[in-house]
Amino acid sequence: MTPPGPSFSPSPVSTVRSQLVDIEARAIRPVEIRVSAGRIDSIETLETGGVDDTFIVPGFVDAHVHIESSMLTPSQFAAAAVIHGTVATVSDPHEIANVLGLPGVRYMLDDASRVPFKFLFGAPSCVPATVFETSGASISPEETAELLDDDRIGYLAEMMNFPGVLQEDPDVLAKIEAARQRGKPIDGHAPGLRGDDVSKYFAAGITTDHECTQLDEAIEKLAAGAMIQIREGSAARNFDALYPLIDQYPGRVAFCSDDKHPDELVSGHINALCRRAVGRGCDLFHVLTAACIVPVRHYRLDVGQCRVGDRADFVELESLETFDVRRTIIDGDCVSEAGRSLITVPPAQPMNQFRCGFKRPDQFKLPALHATDMRVIVAEDRLLTTRSETVSPTLVGGSVVADPDRDLLKLTVVNRYADADPAVALVRSFGLSRGALAGSVGHDSHNILGVGADDESLCEAVNAIIGHEGGLAVVDGQRIETLPLPVAGLMSTQSCDVVAARYQEIDTLARQMGCKLQAPFMTLSFMALLVIPSLKLSDLGLFDGDRFQLVDHWSVP
Repeated sequence: MTPPGPSFSPSPVSTVRSQLVDIEARAIRPVEIRVSAGRIDSIETLETGGVDDTFIVPGFVDAHVHIESSMLTPSQFAAAAVIHGTVATVSDPHEIANVLGLPGVRYMLDDASRVPFKFLFGAPSCVPATVFETSGASISPEETAELLDDDRIGYLAEMMNFPGVLQEDPDVLAKIEAARQRGKPIDGHAPGLRGDDVSKYFAAGITTDHECTQLDEAIEKLAAGAMIQIREGSAARNFDALYPLIDQYPGRVAFCSDDKHPDELVSGHINALCRRAVGRGCDLFHVLTAACIVPVRHYRLDVGQCRVGDRADFVELESLETFDVRRTIIDGDCVSEAGRSLITVPPAQPMNQFRCGFKRPDQFKLPALHATDMRVIVAEDRLLTTRSETVSPTLVGGSVVADPDRDLLKLTVVNRYADADPAVALVRSFGLSRGALAGSVGHDSHNILGVGADDESLCEAVNAIIGHEGGLAVVDGQRIETLPLPVAGLMSTQSCDVVAARYQEIDTLARQMGCKLQAPFMTLSFMALLVIPSLKLSDLGLFDGDRFQLVDHWSVP
């Protein structure tokens, strides 16, 4: 577990003179804010000048995020996020929970406690996410209730098993009821759900959704009572489709990243969404309501909202157009200033679970069982969804082979919790002309995923991951470049700057090999996410997300 120790050097704030953006009053006025014992003691409106040419707003909140997807521990994530004015996150630890179970969730809680940042963790509701894959752990309804009894757990995390809700699965309903009995919110996950199913899903007590990709879908879910989280992450980017909701439904939408890689966290967070929204003409006060107020109220976060008596959690902005952050204040302490984090993080002790042995190239062969067309997964850039196509594969010696000239690559999922033969399929849209990519970040069970232009390169990339017991790898035919992730095969113990720099190096190499996806490794990590349609691959085989069942490569409807 993580060692105890001091995590930052406090820089207490006692008085701030700036222009306060009063969201509730829809006004901006010069003020002097006095802070005492971590709370706002007074806010005095000034008659004359004498204030800094800056703006005070409540701290930004990411309303739904998996910290693990940043490849950073919670403490390192916090040290990076405060630079952009983020003071809190609503964090679902189901990534590490699928690898390590309850000990993984407690690892996140313990690590988060080392830094001056306001994490609200949820109790993962779907571990494993489905019965059609192998995960490293499971969390029962009784264990879910145990987590919900922990005061550090504030909600039931996203209920991805929407078929279980609709079909009234007893275990699913037991987890929902456990949260309801304790008065804790229940997060939703209902991609593409429409019609009567929407009403039934949210009537079960679920209160949010972050999976909307279309405006009319979001409006239908709002009508059913949901709070909509507008997602803009490293893979799923829905802001452009959904930003009109900010003005159409003020007070009922929030911002979230869901999954954000370290290279993007370096450049911005929720403040970047504020900048884009204001740039699109959205009302400033509606934007700040989404970024600062809605998640605090919905999840009852212990985060101040710039009122007398509140926690002194606020951000000093250079501009209400650029949303560049001069300082971030949490509980009256300055935790970032002038683009520099003041949080220092003691070393963390990794924990992990990796039990598979090295593979051979012949294990990635895909026999041509029929002389017919076969199903192929089509990845979609900037989306978590995939499409299914039917193609006539390229055959050599009775086996299906990758054919980069036709944009047909081998995709594999390798069970990392036991020795087993790899599952193999064909995939389009990655665009590699040579080599392979692999990683142990594979939502949601986090087996090893790989994509390659030939079996030898694919095997080499997978074995690089096995050798490090987790990480990302690129094989280009001449060299192997890796980013080790020793914490559950998901996270590094190093700082965001270090991880982001290494990530950018391997991402650049992937592009040099022909990949044109916005975020190659993020897209790869979702090729095994069975709860998102339509065609995916698990370690047990090809999976049809529309029919919610394993399917044959060759039995094309």
